[in-house]
Amino acid sequence: MQDPNVKIALPPVVSRLLGALRRAGFSAYVVGGCVRDSLLGRTPGDWDICTSARPEQIRRVFAGYRQILTGEKHGTIAVIVGGVPYEITTYRVDGAYHDGRHPDSVRFVPDVRQDLARRDFTVNAMAYAPGEGLVDAFGGRADLRAGIIRCVGNPRERFEEDALRVLRAVRFAAQLDFALDCATGEAAVAARDTVMQVSAERVFTELDKLLAGPAVGRVLSAHGGILSGAIPEIAPCMGCTQPGRWHCYDVWQHTAAAVGALNTAGQEEKSARLLRWAVFLHDLAKPECRTLGPDGAAHFPGHNQRGSRMARTILGRLKAPGYVMEGAAGLIAVHDCALPEDRLGTLQMMSRCGVVFLQRLCRVKLADLAAHAHNAAVEARVRDVRAFESRVLELSATACYSLNMLAVNGSDLIENGMAPGPAVGRTLNSLLQAVMEERLPNEKSALLAYVQSLQKEHQP
Repeated sequence: MQDPNVKIALPPVVSRLLGALRRAGFSAYVVGGCVRDSLLGRTPGDWDICTSARPEQIRRVFAGYRQILTGEKHGTIAVIVGGVPYEITTYRVDGAYHDGRHPDSVRFVPDVRQDLARRDFTVNAMAYAPGEGLVDAFGGRADLRAGIIRCVGNPRERFEEDALRVLRAVRFAAQLDFALDCATGEAAVAARDTVMQVSAERVFTELDKLLAGPAVGRVLSAHGGILSGAIPEIAPCMGCTQPGRWHCYDVWQHTAAAVGALNTAGQEEKSARLLRWAVFLHDLAKPECRTLGPDGAAHFPGHNQRGSRMARTILGRLKAPGYVMEGAAGLIAVHDCALPEDRLGTLQMMSRCGVVFLQRLCRVKLADLAAHAHNAAVEARVRDVRAFESRVLELSATACYSLNMLAVNGSDLIENGMAPGPAVGRTLNSLLQAVMEERLPNEKSALLAYVQSLQKEHQP
């Protein structure tokens, strides 16, 4: 179907590239995600162009530009304009997929509709050109209106061709707040184990984008069965009940609700990423730790520490960035710990863990508690976390809680007669403790006078 009434505002450089191809006698369109996002009123992240021109013809049309030719075998030439690469690809159909990921060969074709037929989902299988309008042969625009992720053609065949599409289906549902078409969802469940054929880095990237999606909580809740193909540890969590006063969900539904409740506002991207992964993985060890008390309530002794180890295993398997692995595993190890309620205990925890870690821990705890039962006991815990969070914020601006905040350092102690050696470090730690306990002010003269008084007491 072609709709000449559809208008998409193209960046000037994209219009120039399309115009150059058309003036040279070739058809050319923007295609895929940029068309989808434009129809949704979003700003596309990049603009892909497809054309009837063969790779060698694309090279001639843009001979005056720097080009990247690494994708030429599959019909893609990247043309560099203003330092930005724009991928221009010849219309093609794919040959057989024997590795479940990449076509063994491609065949160039003259018609854009043939090219669109090989794509993954209908919402990604639309093309647009000024003057011609929208080319939508598979109902992508209707699926956008309906909020549906649907495979182009037979979903089983699409997933057999490329196993990464199994995860992409769920990721797009989370990013766009769409539902999976029934046939697509059933085929994704059937094909979930083929995700193991996909490189760990690509799996991590898809899951990472999924976790950042605005509809992540709903999508995790609905599609744990699909995601267990990428992370098998999810499967035992589904249906693992948590009877007792604290919980109203099984472990997987609790996880989904917690991820959906996580607040990452104001966090820089690295911090937000490790928070999402920490909440996503925080309870996956519970099925291994589950016990039932005499009253029938479920208990999960040791699930923090075992969960931390499990998170390291999973993130290592996915070849996640080191900061994600370390940050998430550290938070999971203490996500269920008690928090001090007094000033000194808070300062001591700030000294041990650091303010940034504790602020992240509070966000994990609040997301976790938001996915608990709604009762007075849970509400009391929420108040305790918020009070601790406020105390940390206040004390971080007003109190001394680390050695580098002390008004004296090792050089000061040595200059005042202390012999270099381990005693310097012990003395500094004693001074810090005294300042946190408010037995001494954090003033250089007072701290040095205190050290001198101790030295006199120990003189023979």
